[in-house]
Amino acid sequence: MGRFEEFTIEGRNEVIEAFRSGRSIDKLFILDGCQDGPMQTIRREAKKKGVRVDFVDRTRLDQISTTGKHQGVIAYAAAYEYADVEDIFAKAEEKGEQPFIFLLDNITDPHNLGAIIRTANLAGAHGVIIPKNRAVGLTATVAKASSGAINYTPVAKVTNLSNTIEDLKKRGMWFVCADMGGEVMYKQDLTGPIGLVIGSEGDGVSRLVREKCDFITSIPMKGDIDSLNASVAAGVLAFEIVRQRMYKK
Repeated sequence: MGRFEEFTIEGRNEVIEAFRSGRSIDKLFILDGCQDGPMQTIRREAKKKGVRVDFVDRTRLDQISTTGKHQGVIAYAAAYEYADVEDIFAKAEEKGEQPFIFLLDNITDPHNLGAIIRTANLAGAHGVIIPKNRAVGLTATVAKASSGAINYTPVAKVTNLSNTIEDLKKRGMWFVCADMGGEVMYKQDLTGPIGLVIGSEGDGVSRLVREKCDFITSIPMKGDIDSLNASVAAGVLAFEIVRQRMYKK
């Protein structure tokens, strides 16, 4: 996967050209109420590519700006290039393995995302899928937290996780969702072409995504608090999948 330098893109023409060149844009900040021609073009490009747009006041834009010449629009570019879902399947096929994919719902902490990408790599997962909205993208902080795993593990960004799960089910995959109310993971068969769905610490997996999953699984816990950090939970579940794949062939 190729690297993009992380930076903000400021100015109307600059943002338009960034879209047209195919650069991966994570998020747009636009001056609220600005409706002129170039801004309409930017909004159309953002809608076409599914980029989140936040409408903010001039004070907020001035705070974000590094050049002082934002002209009412600032884009956040991804630090690293996103893969396609097909790249993930190609990686599994190349290794002669059944697909093993992480799907992350509502992960907004870049350190958690980076740690999960690192875990995915070490567990032999073939890729990670994240949503375009309400989630952190591939920033430099994510890259650092992944300890280099971001260079080897494809990360795909999709518009709708629920629809993606439906599409992947048609390709023979099944999905297990991490939730405290599920059956203990040791009692479940976690082999085969599998997607592991992990939600954020605060909100967990959203209802719509959870309903698309085939099984709900939980980690047995004996302590005085009721939840694990999202990246730790992902690690525990991932390596139970690894264990079952090794010993249930």
